[in-house]
Amino acid sequence: MVEPATDTRSASKVVPLLKDELDIVIPTIRNLDFLEMWRPFFEPYHLIIVQDGDPSKTIKVPEGFDYELYNRNDINKILGPKASCISFKDSACRCFGYMVSKKKYIFTIDDDCFVAKDPAGKPVNALDQHIKNLLSPSTPFFFNTLYDPFRDGADFVRGYPFSLREGVPTAVSHGLWLNIPDYDAPTQLVKPLERNTRFVDAVMTIPKGTLFPMCGMNLAFDRELIGPAMYFGLMGDGQPIGRYDDMWAGWCTKVICDHLGLGVKTGLPYIYHSKASNPFVNLRKEYKGIFWQEEIIPFFQAAVLPKECTTVQKCYIELSKQVKEKLSKVDPYFDKLADAMVTWIEAWDELNPSGAAAKSNGKA
Repeated sequence: MVEPATDTRSASKVVPLLKDELDIVIPTIRNLDFLEMWRPFFEPYHLIIVQDGDPSKTIKVPEGFDYELYNRNDINKILGPKASCISFKDSACRCFGYMVSKKKYIFTIDDDCFVAKDPAGKPVNALDQHIKNLLSPSTPFFFNTLYDPFRDGADFVRGYPFSLREGVPTAVSHGLWLNIPDYDAPTQLVKPLERNTRFVDAVMTIPKGTLFPMCGMNLAFDRELIGPAMYFGLMGDGQPIGRYDDMWAGWCTKVICDHLGLGVKTGLPYIYHSKASNPFVNLRKEYKGIFWQEEIIPFFQAAVLPKECTTVQKCYIELSKQVKEKLSKVDPYFDKLADAMVTWIEAWDELNPSGAAAKSNGKA
């Protein structure tokens, strides 16, 4: 049976990487006692807490953490009418934190995620591994059978083209979970006792042209490279679907990364996911998405962005047009979502005027 690291105070003195260049974004409806476990790793960094649900409720944060907290009233005040693009009563609200951050990098984590232990019993500094993933190149154009060639003890294998060994900038680092796997409701129902105990010591680049199911509970990304694409959609209160917020962001992000020549990595680091959500509640949230994804995924697989789309914003607006044109026939919800995608970009550019300039990311 896998267990979390119950005492991280004995963790070796952490040298915080990118201390002034990274924000930690946490969506929550409860007191953040879980931060005590993460203190050796998170305390040097700035936290952005996005409070979901009742804005009159007071969220308690342990002493010693540098943070700013936004509730729904704050979101409405800052964004005005454009606040309609931020989900309510759903962890998708976390993307507001991405928007108001002024840092180059974002790490986001759920409040039921604890510190994992590696096979030697040592606490895993998830943030440190994410940063290493983001600061080393990705290799999306040719698969390396030793996985990430930029990790210590690995390299490009025989037969790997030398012309591709420089790699491309890494935009996204997607981490995994021990204990409770990130399953959909039907899988939860048929495997209620299943736990993930396999710690696979690997990081790999997801190949160009390959989509993946992105989970937002242990995720880091380069906000300057891909931030405007990290919109977690319209979910939760008043919407016909939930638990597809991170999936939607992942599909959009991967299509745009492929177009702009950016990389997405998955694998390490692991966190310990402490509790399973109710599968019956999840089924009610997911059931339309389970059907819709059979049409959504082929849509993204076939999506082509014109060469004129040289920035993330331009790519995202183009995707919104294609969503409206091709997915609205699946359900009127997608017409509403396409409009929200445009509103999101408008709001992003208002809060981040320097990033709104037409700046090419460059295509590899």
